Amino acid sequence: MITLITHTMFLLPFLVAFVSCNAPPVPTDDIIIEKTFTPEQCVRAVQSGDYVRYHYNGMFPDGKKFDSSYDRGSTYNVFVGRRQLIAGMDKALLGMCVNERRLVKIPPQLAYGKDGYGDIIPPNSILHFDVLLLDIWNTEDQVQINTYHRPEHCGRKVQVSDYVRYHYNGTLLDGTLFDSSHTRMRTYDTYVGIGWLIAGMDQGLLGMCVGERRTVTMPPSLGYGENGDGSDIPPQASLVFDVVLLDLHNPKDDIAVEVQHLPDPCPRKSAVGDFMRYHYNGSLLDGTFFDSSYSRNRTYDTYVGKGYVIAGMDQGLLGVCIGERRRVTIPPHLAYGEEGTGTKIPGSAVLVFDVHVIDFHNPSDTVTITSTKPEACSPISKNGDYVKYHYNASLLDGTDIDSTYRYGKTYNVVLGAGQVIIGMEQGLMGMCVGEKRRLVIPPHLGYGERGVDGEVPGSAVLVFDVELIEMEEGLPEGYMYVWNEDVSPDLFVEMDRNKDGQIDPSEFSDYIFKQVNEGRGRLAPGFDPNRLVENMFSNQDRNKDGRITEAEFRLKADEAAHDEL
Repeated sequence: MITLITHTMFLLPFLVAFVSCNAPPVPTDDIIIEKTFTPEQCVRAVQSGDYVRYHYNGMFPDGKKFDSSYDRGSTYNVFVGRRQLIAGMDKALLGMCVNERRLVKIPPQLAYGKDGYGDIIPPNSILHFDVLLLDIWNTEDQVQINTYHRPEHCGRKVQVSDYVRYHYNGTLLDGTLFDSSHTRMRTYDTYVGIGWLIAGMDQGLLGMCVGERRTVTMPPSLGYGENGDGSDIPPQASLVFDVVLLDLHNPKDDIAVEVQHLPDPCPRKSAVGDFMRYHYNGSLLDGTFFDSSYSRNRTYDTYVGKGYVIAGMDQGLLGVCIGERRRVTIPPHLAYGEEGTGTKIPGSAVLVFDVHVIDFHNPSDTVTITSTKPEACSPISKNGDYVKYHYNASLLDGTDIDSTYRYGKTYNVVLGAGQVIIGMEQGLMGMCVGEKRRLVIPPHLGYGERGVDGEVPGSAVLVFDVELIEMEEGLPEGYMYVWNEDVSPDLFVEMDRNKDGQIDPSEFSDYIFKQVNEGRGRLAPGFDPNRLVENMFSNQDRNKDGRITEAEFRLKADEAAHDEL
């Protein structure tokens, strides 16, 4: 082609030269077209007025080359049908598809005629052109969008000023790849509709849903124009972007909460300062999983509204009910921001948490008691009483922990003796036999932050359904033994059976147990009676010589500092 429009272009990685040494004669009245390659799909064919980019080899019928765009490393770029080409080439390009290849034989009168072209093309020359069409567009063209996958649910579409994260493959119209975010293993992240992108992509991304896939085809005027990008995109190139949208938010976004299950009743909702245990699955907006408490088989435990978690989660956990399930969608400025976490959460990522609230409490909480009492409810339990009760124990979400019913025997404790957790001790006070109570015990009155390995999780709120079966009145505080009748004035003499002036352990214990058996005295209920008597003897044996003398012997009423007789 002699009347060349020269531009800097890149050389395609293939060059097939058509050589015809003994070309057949051609008619002298019109061109002859041989289609040497026809693509399977032809979305568009060249019409008069279109702008095209193509490669060619120009040859004489004997195969001698006189010109080649390949040799210059640049396509030939021109309008068709505007007499910018020889007449035969203007005709030959009509109806061509991108990637189509033609061998065109042009008679002299449709080429350079009887004058030829200088020293390059002799007069009356028949010309052969091996043409490969690479690009086609029209000055009237706009962005073309082909959506080939749309997700079933699309809660929101891209609008002007939204920030998006997407993957793409960028190709020329002939399929030549010039760029791909996939090869960099990193999304392209940008604002839409405010000029941060080429105009065609700004238009092509609008209206997309997360998970949607589309091809965006744009003419050069909406891409990189007359100059290309200076490297991989040639001048006047149509561009095709295969895009999948992964993420979408607006800097003005707040969290979005979707309640998926709301328990009824809900006696209390979480507030700032509560301590919460919850399970969650965390994913990106396109569904990519990044974390789960379930996989660790342990709840996530934290204070709410105090800055212990990302700001969006702090908001999303307020006002929830125990047992509630909700989906919390958090924009990046309320999550991990532009930097992400450096591992599973990319920068500027919207996060989705599917949350199940297991329990929560406040450090100021006390034991909550719900009671069902018999008509006659007296006496009631107090410190020192020995009580026998049945219980079913569970977590606040209903998970069973333990039950006395399964063992067929009651649980027996002395109130005020520290034999059960503080919350249970408080919950058992003031009960009467036959009364039933539900006790909700916060962890600081239960098993605390550590819980019970394999049974009670750390920081767990406990629920006990309690029934008081039997109660024995305890002794006054500080007493291990009390008299049911007046104390003998000869108590020491009565204990000293061998009359040696001192009491040994056997004399002491025999005497005390005899009083108990005959109903004249009573040991503190709920404790090992032998240990109680041993402690009583030890308290009386002040010099610790294993004997009690009359000088050592004291009654409780005589010396309030001791817990004996």
